Amino acid sequence: MTLAQPDISTHVQSYAIASRQVVLPNRVGPATIWIEDGRIAQVDEDRIDGRARIHRDDFLMAGLVELHTDHLEPHYTPRPKVLWDTDAAVLSYDAQIATSGITTVFDSLRCGFDIDATSNDTGLFVLQGAIDRTRDAGLLRAQHLTHLRCEICSETVLSDALRFVAKLMSLMDHTPGARQFRDEGKLRDYYRGKSNKTDAELNAFFAHRHELYKSNHDIHRAGLIDLARGKNIRLASHDDTTPDHVAESLSSGVGLAEFPTTFEAAEACRDAGIAVMMGAPNVVRGGSHSGNVAARDLAEAGLLDILSSDYVPSSLLHAAFLLRDVPAIGGLAGAMKLVTIAPAEAVGLNDRGTISAGKRADIIRVSLPGRVPVVREVYCSGERVA
Repeated sequence: MTLAQPDISTHVQSYAIASRQVVLPNRVGPATIWIEDGRIAQVDEDRIDGRARIHRDDFLMAGLVELHTDHLEPHYTPRPKVLWDTDAAVLSYDAQIATSGITTVFDSLRCGFDIDATSNDTGLFVLQGAIDRTRDAGLLRAQHLTHLRCEICSETVLSDALRFVAKLMSLMDHTPGARQFRDEGKLRDYYRGKSNKTDAELNAFFAHRHELYKSNHDIHRAGLIDLARGKNIRLASHDDTTPDHVAESLSSGVGLAEFPTTFEAAEACRDAGIAVMMGAPNVVRGGSHSGNVAARDLAEAGLLDILSSDYVPSSLLHAAFLLRDVPAIGGLAGAMKLVTIAPAEAVGLNDRGTISAGKRADIIRVSLPGRVPVVREVYCSGERVA
């Protein structure tokens, strides 16, 4: 039975777009997408309606969903000891997010400390304040939600997290010798490049971090888990390295594993029913910059569920196109699930992530003139934003 088409002549917010290459839930094919009041009203598969805006062979696909990006930080601190205007930093970051095809972004704000002086506890509230102001003023293109990256051993992480509203929290432990940086030599190289500290200064810093671990780790971890349970916040682990880490995550109510560092940890996550998220830059670069497991290897083994752009927003779409030839992924439709419906479902956003009737009209138009996909248009809730 053919359904009646929405009357695009009487609704200002109603229109249709079409292409010969629409990324549908399980395949790529011709379709016309009818949009009304910010939602997908109807999808006519295998049909190009003459009343639609026709984009020929450009891809039409669901807007990308990004769960973990700390890319706001370099907009706020573009040089050491330089703090940029916060509203200007947020607007610049938001523009880059949107033009990368990301329509839903979890701003991963650091709750706790790191080695650089600008990564302090006040930065969390300053940046969130700027996000709130620009959102309230109607200036943001993508939808912004909050992901607290909780540095467990930081002295103030628990008190700050208690003051904050977030939809997603990740439990991070960057103690030297643990998880991502089991090899302290690699951690020294990382911090030398980041902070120009001497070996003596790094010795003192590492010793201080070990003391903080002894004093805070167990108490803060338990407190953060209780907070997440009490406020119904989705909980993620970070840099799981061993099956024991995964077992600990499972007992804590973790549903998402961010960047497991080994094949064994990813396999244990799959067995435990914990979604595995890897970095899109890992895919684009052909491996981990820290020497950890390659995301493509996990994809080929059927152990990859979600991609995150992490520190390069444009890598999210790029990586999906690079993985479309992996048999376990299932072509472009399967690859796009890694950056749309899978991350959306992992955090309970069931109203987006797919070109289907009733979903939010978060849609991007993408061309592939060469090796790298190019975002041509971006619609968020039916409104063109880029």
